[in-house]
Amino acid sequence: MTNQTREKADWTLKKLIEQSQQTANAKGFNVDWESTPAYLMLIVTELSEAMEQWRDDHKEGFGEELADAFIRLFHLVGDLGMKEEMAANILNKLRYNETRPYKHGRVKL
Repeated sequence: MTNQTREKADWTLKKLIEQSQQTANAKGFNVDWESTPAYLMLIVTELSEAMEQWRDDHKEGFGEELADAFIRLFHLVGDLGMKEEMAANILNKLRYNETRPYKHGRVKL
């Protein structure tokens, strides 16, 4: 990833976090450290709903449920004040994953 691409990705991630946070907060949804476990389970629920869409071969619904999971994750990150570090963490993890061996040395999945 070039520096220019990394800077653009960093900006985009931060904007997605900000927009997700602003929209959720405006609708009365707020996350703090104490409510984080419940909010994490809501993210799991969105992923479960994506699984149901996949099982029924509903590709459009599958994408919508994955989008819901991302939006909830971005909202959580924003409300916990982790926007700056999360954008960096994601980009650093992507860079690290490029150096890992095929299937990370595992045989399955």
